[in-house]
Amino acid sequence: MDFIFSLLSQLLSIYSWALIIYILMSWFPNARETTIGRFLANICEPYLVPFRKIIPPIGMMDISPIVAFLVLNFAQSGLNTLSRWI
Repeated sequence: MDFIFSLLSQLLSIYSWALIIYILMSWFPNARETTIGRFLANICEPYLVPFRKIIPPIGMMDISPIVAFLVLNFAQSGLNTLSRWI
């Protein structure tokens, strides 16, 4: 059981880094059109879409990825706490 929690925690950590990289790629022109950018879009966009539907942009700034990242970190913290109890 510990192996499963460890694996899920590692996957969430890797996904968090992928999300951070994908978000930072928006600061660079044409970065999302590269092979890596398209790969990260295929992975990250399905997770970000529900947050974008709920949280409207503030001016020209989209804060939904920040909230999505915080939810992901909250899930990872919950998983780590749960793994200690079991």
